[in-house]
Amino acid sequence: MRPRALARTRALTAVRAVAAVAATALIASGCGSSSSGVTGLAPAGGVGANDAHAARALGIPALATGNTTRVNGADPVADAAGVALAVYPSAAQGSHPAVVTLAPTGDWQAAIASSVLMAPPLHAPVLLSGPRTLPAATAQALSILSPAGSGAAGGAQLIRVGPVPSPTGMRSAPVAGSGPYALAAAIDRFAAAVAGRPSADVVIASAAAPAYAMPAAGWAAESGDPVLFVNASGVPEATRQALLAHGRPHIYVLGPPSVIPGSVMSQLSAYGPVKRVGADGAAANSVAFAAYRDPPCAYGQPCAHVPGSFGWAIRSPGHGYVLINASRPLDAAAAAALSGSADFGPQLLIEDPTTLPRAVLDYFLNYATPGYTQEGPTAAVYNHGWVIGDPSAISLSVQARMDGLLQAIPQSTAP
Repeated sequence: MRPRALARTRALTAVRAVAAVAATALIASGCGSSSSGVTGLAPAGGVGANDAHAARALGIPALATGNTTRVNGADPVADAAGVALAVYPSAAQGSHPAVVTLAPTGDWQAAIASSVLMAPPLHAPVLLSGPRTLPAATAQALSILSPAGSGAAGGAQLIRVGPVPSPTGMRSAPVAGSGPYALAAAIDRFAAAVAGRPSADVVIASAAAPAYAMPAAGWAAESGDPVLFVNASGVPEATRQALLAHGRPHIYVLGPPSVIPGSVMSQLSAYGPVKRVGADGAAANSVAFAAYRDPPCAYGQPCAHVPGSFGWAIRSPGHGYVLINASRPLDAAAAAALSGSADFGPQLLIEDPTTLPRAVLDYFLNYATPGYTQEGPTAAVYNHGWVIGDPSAISLSVQARMDGLLQAIPQSTAP
């Protein structure tokens, strides 16, 4: 368990700091450039837009409860901007990222695979863009973030994944591939080159079932394990070549047999030992991944991620959690930086904006709700939940329900 006694203070500090940065940046953004020397960036919100509008356009965290913080974006582009600025407020020395990833909105597979670039040594949050012009929220966030350049990435300030714009005045490193399988494999090669070696573990997801692939984004950002894709009929050539480059890695298939059949697992076994983690239903699948560990935890013993193991292994209070809507796959990439920093929380999915799924509810009841004894609540461990998207993605009632489930309570009444 990790103590979270300062979680609420940190969350509220992030809200205030990032909102202040957004307000300041709004004033400076009228000409579409910034003091960082980045040019060719469209203004976000336009001259004269009020601070509240600017904050929402950037997905700035806007509603914090005692145990949760919402990234209030109207869409994944705004959510990505808000998350990046929550993780890197860019308002003081040392609070800027060295490099940022720009992933394509037209390829959710590549966006999810790009999450691995948040892992060490790059620590690059994901922003999103279409192929021609940077969205206003992305341009504004990139101007505020003002990355200085990463030595690990050859001095690049921006890693451009697939068909995305190249802002003038920024040093960029392109990652290209034809189609989702090849682009995911190219991201994997780039990450391995930067790290100096391929990872020992690989996550395999379905290219046809985004809701089942989404939880892989947060894990990739935390662990550095790449996400590669298969389809229902087999292992595409680009994925096969990527697995060969890893030299018989441990392969973890994310999703139930209805999503990735056993026949595909048999094909994957030619490239390394294969195990499946997942469950039927997007919410249940995300819960299974959040609780999973290989090697398995000993029955009746505390379970935690340890060096050399795979999986979150989160089965106790005192952690972070990231709640996202299963119908918005790009939000998994947008929110991945929260799993690779701060609370280091797994991504949990809802399928109806107005309802906390039974699988997630039971997970919180079984593992998350902290209890305290006669020592009092200040001796307890604390949770923190991030809620991704505006109330059309996740309702305020679901946020309130999550807040209550994460609250520390007297041990005698703990579920």
